[in-house]
Amino acid sequence: MRYLTKEWYELCQQTHLHFGLRVHNGAYESDEDLFLRLYKRKEKAHVKQERELYNLDPRFMLEHDGQVLTRVDKAFSDEEVTEEDQMVFHMPPEQRAHIEKLIAEYDVRPPFDEKKCKEEYKELMEWNFQYKAENLPQEIVEQIADIRVFTLGYCTREVMLQLNKQSAENRREMERISKEFREVMIAQDISDEIHSRVQYHDCTVTELLTGDEVVIRFDTRGGFSNINKLTLVAPEIIKQEGEIVGSYWLYQELYRIDNGYELHVLFDGENMPELIVRCTDILVEEE
Repeated sequence: MRYLTKEWYELCQQTHLHFGLRVHNGAYESDEDLFLRLYKRKEKAHVKQERELYNLDPRFMLEHDGQVLTRVDKAFSDEEVTEEDQMVFHMPPEQRAHIEKLIAEYDVRPPFDEKKCKEEYKELMEWNFQYKAENLPQEIVEQIADIRVFTLGYCTREVMLQLNKQSAENRREMERISKEFREVMIAQDISDEIHSRVQYHDCTVTELLTGDEVVIRFDTRGGFSNINKLTLVAPEIIKQEGEIVGSYWLYQELYRIDNGYELHVLFDGENMPELIVRCTDILVEEE
């Protein structure tokens, strides 16, 4: 990758460092009693939210079946609504069957396990404590009296100002790189149709075959494409780094070369795998 690199991706994650934080006068010093009070408050809110989700009856999803729908332009106009302007929504049988299965499971579910919920919250927060300590700018971490209190959403006014400033700087740099990338892509003079063949954001790579052709197959559920097979013809692999199978396709860069294309791909997986391939053609199909 030349522009949408691992470093650029990490920069994107650092543009809202101040998000969700509140200034708290107690954050100037490490105070175990303060941490415990704030932790209990956050834990209580988490348990309440999880209990509400657990007890959400899926029957509400059946409410639209049989509902009379009116054309939008008629619904928001003063004109009389006729039968031709309306239709009755009938839920597809497979969708209704899925909801009825959810209802059956809901009706026999065990009571909400508050103890387990608290244990899971504790594990999540311990991971978050470590993540914040390792991923925040070190000069800011050194000013935080208790990283646990910070992770719960509280900091000093000075730290808040620095985080706002750092977020703004990171955003400007991210946007500068993004703008340069867009300009370079336009200069490649590659058709939108060809670009559309390498749009697999959030699709999971299920298979990667190399040889006379590079063939990549995808699980497209949750992704931005229904095409699940990509073939790179007459390939020359320039870079293949990390465990690509099982990773999510994040971003791609596509360049014009003398006899075809050069495709760069960044994946979301352990250590962010990367693939760069030169090829004479790009073929796609839905298997």
